[in-house]
Amino acid sequence: MLNYFNYFTEIEERFQQRRGALLLLSTLDWALIETWREAGIPLEAALRGIDAAFDKYEARQKRGRMRRVNGLAWCAQAVMEAAEELREAAAGTAPGALSVARESGFEEERVAAHLETAAAALDAASVAPEACASTAVRLRQLAVEARAADTDESSATHDSAAAHDLEALERTLTVLEEKLFAALTAAAPEELLVGLKEHAARELAPYRSRMGAVQLRQVERQFVQKQLLVHYNLPRLSLFYMSQQ
Repeated sequence: MLNYFNYFTEIEERFQQRRGALLLLSTLDWALIETWREAGIPLEAALRGIDAAFDKYEARQKRGRMRRVNGLAWCAQAVMEAAEELREAAAGTAPGALSVARESGFEEERVAAHLETAAAALDAASVAPEACASTAVRLRQLAVEARAADTDESSATHDSAAAHDLEALERTLTVLEEKLFAALTAAAPEELLVGLKEHAARELAPYRSRMGAVQLRQVERQFVQKQLLVHYNLPRLSLFYMSQQ
């Protein structure tokens, strides 16, 4: 059963496999993956799109010399097409429930540890101290709740409840992140934000013809947010960034 936290790593591995050489994903690539995840693009569609893009690339490469693919954004159009095909194929069927692979009863402990680690990083923040402190308090409350949920390790009912609880927790963390981003944006110097937007524009320039206007805006927003957190050495809260160790 696929652990939904592997959304990012599955895409990264497929891209590297098809490219034929190790290439660490850039901040832009990770921002793009996050827009797919937020838009509800199924992992299957993302993987199909990557395969379709490389199949087309390889067919063209046989007819002439082409530049090497150096970014996941090159696959963006194919991923959106694959997602649309899946939606059409699934029309009239009930959406599948989010699956969660529990790991010997330690899933709740790992979630709690992720929340506590993020809270500790926010405690040390040098920007937007009130917002960071209140977010840290809330994360520790959620960590306590996660540990308290680990009460029944044998029944299928518990697995179903765990999936529901993690979905609800992820929605809460999304809200907390959005509030934190708003506070950081308000506190950040104008020149920093302008510089991040200019950086995003440069990174996106080669791929503008392969993404729609809405997707471009979403990726730019994600890129700026991720770079803002990097600048202030702050963590991502989402469970998609939880350590797999």
